Amino acid sequence: LISSVFTPRQLGTIQAQITRQAGAIVDDLLATGEGDFVDQVSKRLPMWTIYEMMGLPEGLRDEAAHNADGMVAWNDAEVAAGREPMQVLNESLVGLLTAGFDLAEQRRAHPGSDLMSKLVQTEIDGRHLTNEELGAFFVLLSVAGNDTTRNTISLTAMALQDHPEQRALLAEDFDGRINSAVEEFVRFASPVMTFRRTATRDTSIRGQEIKAGEWVMLMYSSANRDERAFANPATFDITRSPNPHMAFGGGGPHFCMGSMLAKMQLEAIFRELILRAPTLQVGQPEYLVSNFVRGVKSLPYTLD
Repeated sequence: LISSVFTPRQLGTIQAQITRQAGAIVDDLLATGEGDFVDQVSKRLPMWTIYEMMGLPEGLRDEAAHNADGMVAWNDAEVAAGREPMQVLNESLVGLLTAGFDLAEQRRAHPGSDLMSKLVQTEIDGRHLTNEELGAFFVLLSVAGNDTTRNTISLTAMALQDHPEQRALLAEDFDGRINSAVEEFVRFASPVMTFRRTATRDTSIRGQEIKAGEWVMLMYSSANRDERAFANPATFDITRSPNPHMAFGGGGPHFCMGSMLAKMQLEAIFRELILRAPTLQVGQPEYLVSNFVRGVKSLPYTLD
C-alpha cells in the first residue's frame, strides 16, 4: 500500500523539494560561518524532507524530531536527562504515534498533496490503511528517515576531511562520481550498526546451527567491513566497485523503503557542500551513546 504512492511523479516532486532544501541549508551555513554542523546541516535536511513530504505542520516538526531521537538514544545519559531508558523510549513512541494519528485524521478531513493525504486515500483490493498502521508508519519514517541520513551526512563530512584526495576526486567530476560515492558514503558510515531478526526456519550459516524462532543479531558494521566481500574494507574509496554493502539491507522484504530518499538527500547536500563550501572544516565529534546507531550528537564546523 505504501509503496504504491511512490510514483515517478511523486518522486520527482520530492527530489525537487530536496534540491531546494539543500540549497537553502547551505545558504545558511555560508552566512553563519561557524557553528554545529549537526544542528545546522545534518539534522535539518532529513527532518525537513521527511516531515514536509508527510505534511506535518512546521510547528510540530522539532518535537517530532526530538521524539525520533529518543527512540534510538534512550541509553545516552544526556538524552535521558535523569529518566529511565524505558521511560525515554515510551514517551518518545507515544509522542510520535500521537502525531501520526492526529495527522492522519487531519488529512482524512482535509486532504492535500502530501504523502499522508495519499496514504489515507489509497485503496488496494478494497483495503485502506488503518490509523494504527498509519501511526506506525509515521514512527518508522520519523526514526529511520531522520537518524540514518543525518548521521551519514555527519560521518561523511568527517571522512571527506580525513581523506582530502577523495574530496578532490569528487569535486573534479561530481556528476560522474556521485553515484558510486553515495554507495561508499553509506557503507563507510554504516549508521545502523545492528538489527535483530527472527529465524523463520531451521538453517545453518557457516557451521552455526540456527533453529526456527531463534533470534539472530545482524551486525551491519561488521558486514560492511567484511574482507571477504570488500578489497581494503577499511579504506574510504568513492570509486569503489563493486560495492555490495548491506547499509540498506540485503534485499527482499526488509530492504530499506527509503533508500532512494537517502540517496537523493546525500547527492543534493554534498553537491552544495563540495561545490559551494570548499573551505569547510569540521572539528572533533561528540558521539551518541547507543548500541543501535552510530550517531554524532555534535560536530563543530568553521568556514575560512
